[in-house]
Order: sequence, then C-alpha cells, then structure tokens
Amino acid sequence: MEAIIISLFVLGYLAITLEHNLKIDKLIPALAMMALMWAIISLAHLPVFDVNTELKQLEPTHIDEILLHHLGKTAEIIIFLLGAMTIVEIIDYFNGFFTIKSFIKTRSKKGLLWIFGILAFVLSAIIDNLTATIVLITILQKVIHDRETRLWFAGLIIICANAGGAWSPIGDVTTTMLWIGNKVTTLKLISFLLLPSMVCFVLPVLIATMLPAFKGKIPPSEEDLTAESHKRGGIMLYLGLSAIVFVPVFKTLTHLPPYVGMMLSLAVVSIFAEIFSKSKISITSIDEESDSHQTASPVHKSLSKIELPSILFFLGILLAVAALESLGMLFNFAEGLHQAIPNTDIVIGLLGIGSAVIDNVPLVAASMGMFSMGTDDPVWHLIAYAAGTGGSMLIIGSAAGVVAMGMERIDFFWYFKKISWLAFIGFLGGFGVFILIRNFVM
Repeated sequence: MEAIIISLFVLGYLAITLEHNLKIDKLIPALAMMALMWAIISLAHLPVFDVNTELKQLEPTHIDEILLHHLGKTAEIIIFLLGAMTIVEIIDYFNGFFTIKSFIKTRSKKGLLWIFGILAFVLSAIIDNLTATIVLITILQKVIHDRETRLWFAGLIIICANAGGAWSPIGDVTTTMLWIGNKVTTLKLISFLLLPSMVCFVLPVLIATMLPAFKGKIPPSEEDLTAESHKRGGIMLYLGLSAIVFVPVFKTLTHLPPYVGMMLSLAVVSIFAEIFSKSKISITSIDEESDSHQTASPVHKSLSKIELPSILFFLGILLAVAALESLGMLFNFAEGLHQAIPNTDIVIGLLGIGSAVIDNVPLVAASMGMFSMGTDDPVWHLIAYAAGTGGSMLIIGSAAGVVAMGMERIDFFWYFKKISWLAFIGFLGGFGVFILIRNFVM
C-alpha cells in the first residue's frame, strides 16, 4: 500500500509539472493526489506516526489526530497567506505601489534586477520570504508589462527572497522552526548565515545580468505615462508594510502563531481603508442590493481579487507531503541517508536539494530528530541555510515559488530550464562559503 501511495504522489507531482501540456490546472492533481493518499491510508488502516523531535523517534497516533494536526499547520500558513495577500491588494486598491514605482527611475533591466534582488533579500528577512514575494511581484506587475521579461524577474525574486529568508529567524518557516525549537539563536544565526546567504543571492543575479533576457531597457507604457498616485496611496503603502512588519513583533511579544498577528494587522489596515474610502464595511452580504452598495469597499474588492486556486493548490501540496510524513517515510529516509553517508555536510546538502522536491518543513522536522547537537551548533545553521535556499531550485520547492507560480502562472518546465541552474549555482556558492567560515573563521 505504501508503494501505491508513493506512486500516487509521483503521478500527481508529474501532472503538476505537466500542467501546460495536459491543459489541466495544477490545482486539480494537487487536491486529487492529497485526497486519494489520505483515503488509502484510512481504508488500508495504515499506521500513522508523529515525529517526536525531543525523543528523536516516531510516535504512533490516530489518523484523525495526525490529519487534524497537519490541517492545523497548513491552515496557519494559508490564513497567514490570505491576510498578507489581502493587505497587498488593499495597498494596490489605493495605488500605493505607485509610491515605490515612482522611486524607480532607471529603465535598465540590469538596474531593475539589482533593485528587486536587494529588496527581496532585505524584505524577506523582515517580513518573511512568502510575504516579500507577494509584495515584490505585485510591484513588478506595475513596473514591467512584458510577461516574458517579468517571468525572468519573478524567477530571480524567488531566489533572492529565499536567500534573504535563510539568515533571519523570522524570514522562513524552517528557520523559525529551528529558532522556536531552541536549535539556533538570532545573533549566531545571522553571524553564520548572512554572508553565505548574500553569496546565494549575488551569484545568480550577477550571472543573470549577463544573459540576453536582461539586456536593454524597459520601454515605457501608456499606463506609466497616465498613472497617478491616489492621495492616500503613500499612507496606505507605509501603513500596510508597517502592519506586515508588526507581525513578527506581535509573535515575539505574545508567543502566538504569526497568522494571529496577520489577522490583527489586516483588521487595522481594513479600518483605515474603509475610513479613507468612506464606505461601509460589508464583507458577508450576498444579496444583489447589498452588493450594489458595497462595490466601493476596498476590503470587499481586495478579497475578491485573492487568487483562491493558488491557495487550494498550496493546501493540496502541503497535505500530500504530510501524508508521506505521517507514514514515517520522510523521517526514515532522512535517518537512512544519515546512516548511509557518514559525512554530515553531504547529508545536509542532499536534504537541501531534496527540499526542492519535497516540502522543507517535514525535512527540517526530521533533521531535528536525526541530530542531537546543542544550541547554535554549526549543523543547525547549515540545515537552516540548505532548507531555506534549496527550495529555489524548483518552482514548487518553496512557499515563495508556489505563490509566484500562482500570481504569474509560471510554467514548471520554463522555470526548470531558465532559472533552476542559477538557483543551483547560488546554493552551491553559499554552501561553500558557509563551510569556509565554519572551518577557518568560527
């Protein structure tokens, strides 16, 4: 039965990658794969386990409990994502991104690439790589109107955002896991990973500037010539970004999950949006008469623009991987890999590459059970780097990639052919720099 489940995962994964060839939205195989995998586990009464990272072992549990556990973890990410996307859409409703766009004077593709790359690297460390990707691709859509050119920029943004998220305890979900699990501390994490992460971001961008796709300038469009900033656009931009930055502060103060802070931030931004637009808050009305009166509501309009297929695709992928994790496959794979290859650096490097195929969260959870080193041991920092940046090698290997895929409809094989090799070079470069720092400096 386990072989059937693995086959289902492989077939579903293949269908997602062949989305454009099969002419089937990636949402469909993701949801079908997830539902069928869990159905087989239930019908065959397969034993399911939860990873106890403290005892470094698998603990038997009931399918209802483990499914609810994984649904809760997935829902945390999805609700956080919904909040962040809504805030971004509210900012866009007031044309707030025109404020940033007006600061970008250069029309050089190389110049724009460095601007977006640096913004992605810095913002992802502050507001996490997922939210930074949403914000920057939204701005990108306002600045670059040629889709092919925009796809190249989006691909590099994914690499830079994941690199930026790796050196911050709140920049990526895996580094947050290690931070909360008392495996790393903030200052040591930054001192170990800042330079490797910078190399991981600079190398691909530097190489990309030499490619034909980034030669020349971005031509101005009619929208550029006629666009005007909303009188409240600047205020909403700074308010919205401040509200997102507030989320990790709220988490640190209350020790509550990030989505709670994001909902509070969304509520505050929504209040100001409704006041500025002088419209009533009416999100739940469904009758035609109410709808005709609420069309001016920025909150209602922003919610209606959320890319729900991307959200459901995210749900399917994460719960499908959770099925493999619940059967103990990922944990046993990680342990088997560690036993087969005694060199820890190689094992962690392979786990980083593996995170491009399988979600990095269960892989990091498994590694937390595999290794017994103390707090701030270099092993934990290398795991944070590998898991955080390795996912850039495939479009569905990271949360930032999945979001970008939904927002820009990026084809899996286009990304694989055009961007993956750049991500791989950056990953190896940063990995090598980390080894040098660990062996000769620290």
